Order: sequence, then C-alpha cells, then structure tokens
Amino acid sequence: MSAPEDPTVAGLAVYRVGGAVRDARLGWPVYDRDWVVVGSTPEEMRRRGFRPVGRDFPVFLHPETHEEYALARTERKAGHGYTGFVVHASPEVTLEEDLARRDLTINAMAETPEGELVDPHGGLADLESRLLRHVSPAFVEDPLRVLRTARFLARYAGLGFTIAEETRALMAELVDSGELAHLVAERVWAETEKALGEPWPEVYFQTLDACGALAVLMPELSADPEGLDEALGHLHCLPEEVEDEATARWRWARLVEHLDEAARAALAERLRQPRAYPDLARQVAATRGLCRDAEVETPDGARILAWLDAVDAWRRSERVAPLLSLVSLDAPALAGDLALAWRLAGQVLPAQLVEEGFQGRALGAELARRRREAIDAALG
Repeated sequence: MSAPEDPTVAGLAVYRVGGAVRDARLGWPVYDRDWVVVGSTPEEMRRRGFRPVGRDFPVFLHPETHEEYALARTERKAGHGYTGFVVHASPEVTLEEDLARRDLTINAMAETPEGELVDPHGGLADLESRLLRHVSPAFVEDPLRVLRTARFLARYAGLGFTIAEETRALMAELVDSGELAHLVAERVWAETEKALGEPWPEVYFQTLDACGALAVLMPELSADPEGLDEALGHLHCLPEEVEDEATARWRWARLVEHLDEAARAALAERLRQPRAYPDLARQVAATRGLCRDAEVETPDGARILAWLDAVDAWRRSERVAPLLSLVSLDAPALAGDLALAWRLAGQVLPAQLVEEGFQGRALGAELARRRREAIDAALG
C-alpha cells in the first residue's frame, strides 16, 4: 500500500478501489491493490513519474510500487460488446461517478489510504448479506458482466453468496438481447480460464447455463445436460500430481472429456484456447475411453497399446503418471495393470531394434509388435 506521505502521490486525491477493498473485508487474500485518482490529468501523472499503460483509458503504474492508478472516469455505451464504450476521464469526474460505472456493488466500494470507506451503492451491506447485486441498470450495457458475475459466484459460493434475483434477470436480458455474440473469444476464454481456477468452478458453468449464456458461448456443453452435470462433478477429481498452475487445464479437460473429438475441437477453436488445453483434453478423453471400454471388457494388449500411442506416451513419457493417477480414482485395479504394462512396454527401445538391423517401416512394425508382446506379458 502506498502511504499518504508517499511523495509520488502527495497532494493527489487517491482512493483504494475494487478487489482489495472487497476481499480485505471478507478476510479473503488480497493480491493486488488498485487506486483511483480524482482531479488529476495524464500530464500531471507523467510529471510525477507514473508510467502510462492504458491504451483505451488512462491507467498508470506507480514508479516504485508498480500498483495501478487510474484516473477517475465515466463510460457511455456507443456500440456492441464490452469494447463499445466511450470513455471520459477528466479532473471533473468524481469518485462517486467512477464507482457508478462498476458492475457489482461489492466492487463499487473505495477507501482512503487511511482506511475510511466510501460506499455509495451499499456494497458493504451486500457483502455482509453475501449478495452479488448490480450497481445500476447500466449493467446490461456490458455483456462481459454476465461472465464476471458468474466468476465471482464461483469464487464466493462456498461463503454463502448468491446472485440477486433482479441481477439474474438482467443477465438473462443481456443473453436475450444478443449482446453476448459481440464478445471476442479471447475475453470469453480469459474469464472462463479464471473461473476454472476459482474454488467452485462448477458454479460458473451452472450460472451461465441457468441464464442461457452457456448455450450461446459454449453450445457443445449445454447440448447435453446430463453429460454436463456429470462433467461438473469431476472438476474436483484431479490427479494428485497436478500442480496449482495446471489446475485450470485439468479442470477443463475433465469438463470436456465426455464430448466427441469434433465437439472438443469446435470449442477450442471458438474460444481460441492455448494449445495446451485441447492437447490435455484429448489425452484425458482417450483415457476416459479406455476406462469406459474396461467397464464392458478387460482391455487387451492392442487396446492398451492404442491408448499409449494416443497420448504420445513414447515421446512424452511424463504424461503417463498423471493419467494413471486419474484412472486410479475410479478403477485402481485397472490403473495397476496399466502401470505394469507401461513399465514393461517402455523398456522396449528403438535403439535396441536398430542394432538388430531393423529400419524404416520394419522398425516401426517390430517396435509395435514387441511393445504389444510386453503388454500382453504384463496382463498375464
């Protein structure tokens, strides 16, 4: 936190805003502190050493703390989507006017550097009532707010938060208006990826589904309600080896593992996902397929070899352990058989066959034959 005597901000009317104010009062971890500056200009901010970073509106980084300081501003709807706004920042814009443009009341609180609360929209009362409520009817001007509200519920649902009925009605109104179609894929995915990292990610998709947004943004998921319900139940069932930075990828993979290849590809393309997401989803779907087959008939060497080929186990051996761990969640005996098969098959190396004189297609065929032989031996 920048202290009041900080010479960089001395004489400026600055207020801490947004998540830092909200989460501190919830007892939630505070990671970032953002500030609003009232009564200043871009020229004044630069003169004080702030570095401008905002392309569409005046946001500056403190030269030492690197915290964000934004000039107070208002917004006016002038087009479609979340970018269709005219931003007005000037020394005449008040703090209350700046707070009025925000999405939810719990995000429309501010406080002075000394901790004095400024709360014109009843955010503290809604925080205490565990309520996500829109600030004003202007909520419907920004379709991204549908996703943001769902994401905040995914963060705080375990604390007892709910969405106000009148806010749910505005979310449905936004869906019916067709505004969601104007959201660019990158912003939809950015909110979704964040939601996958929240404590209760299933709530995000349930909320979008309830207001009709999921059918617009991710129709492949909404098309199969029973499959979606089952998939949402898997979001907390991940391999023990999964590290925090990989949690979102694994949760997405578990969410879409029940979809066919074409549906998964369509989703990945629509959302402009980074390649790591569809790659892992493909591996998890292949593993799911193996497990489903095993419920009907014990997989033979050919089926297990096909699975290892599908997840590219021979070149990316690090993939196998977490996938085996995933299998063990529901089928520990199968996971044990697969682990032994993998260990024995992995001992068959191309270099050995090259020394024996195998080359080209003959090398590949013999490698597959011996690996299958090793797997059959493991299966007994």
